[in-house]
Amino acid sequence: MAYFKRESDHAFHPTQHVSGAWNADEQHIAPAIGLLTHVVEVDRDRRRDDGLVIARLSYDILGTLPMDRVETSVTVLRPGRTIELVEATLTHDGRPAVRMRAWLMREGDTANLAGSAFPKIPGPDQMPSWDPTTVWGGGFIATADVRRVHTDTGRASYWVRTPHDLVEGEAVSSLARAANLFDIANGMAARARPEDVAFPNVDLTAHLFTLPRGEWVGFDTTVSFGPTGLGLTSSVIHDLHGPVGTLNQILTVRP
Repeated sequence: MAYFKRESDHAFHPTQHVSGAWNADEQHIAPAIGLLTHVVEVDRDRRRDDGLVIARLSYDILGTLPMDRVETSVTVLRPGRTIELVEATLTHDGRPAVRMRAWLMREGDTANLAGSAFPKIPGPDQMPSWDPTTVWGGGFIATADVRRVHTDTGRASYWVRTPHDLVEGEAVSSLARAANLFDIANGMAARARPEDVAFPNVDLTAHLFTLPRGEWVGFDTTVSFGPTGLGLTSSVIHDLHGPVGTLNQILTVRP
């Protein structure tokens, strides 16, 4: 089973595995983030054959989505030979719900310079299995295979994978598959119980210095709540080879 079924070139229907953690009658935004990543890459490959890669994904979440048909569109905002800026929008019934901007960049050989000071986290085989449905409801969370070490309030390292395809019958890149899991970060190191405090994110931005590979996506996450109703979930993203980038989500904290 997949998260979405394609209905046309630009329309998709969510399956039961997309239902949300805050409200099961609404879509979890994580699969939408993966879907827009996939849509941008499909559009790129239709327009050009020089293999630009996505280096930044930035999403603004404009509203909730019912468990219903959605449509996508892609616009090139800044064309270029080696760098371009692309915008993708996901709409429901004509209303924009998620808007994403992606910087695409040409790859080059910098293997002799490669490295990062971000610390590695233990692999998934070194962390215990954890059932996220003990905290969160919804179809999407139920699809997540999680290995986690919860070190403190608002602090955890963990790995996530899913057996489900992003779009039924379609091959997707390792990045789109990983992006499908990025938004789960806000619920894996929570500072408060979701039945006591609502803390949804209104955006998500990922910066990547290498593309994630493999089925496992690792996170080293810190969650912070401020004194005036704002919060931040900040993560370093990993694959099995080590750190690949960073991920940040701004929160509205509502006791």
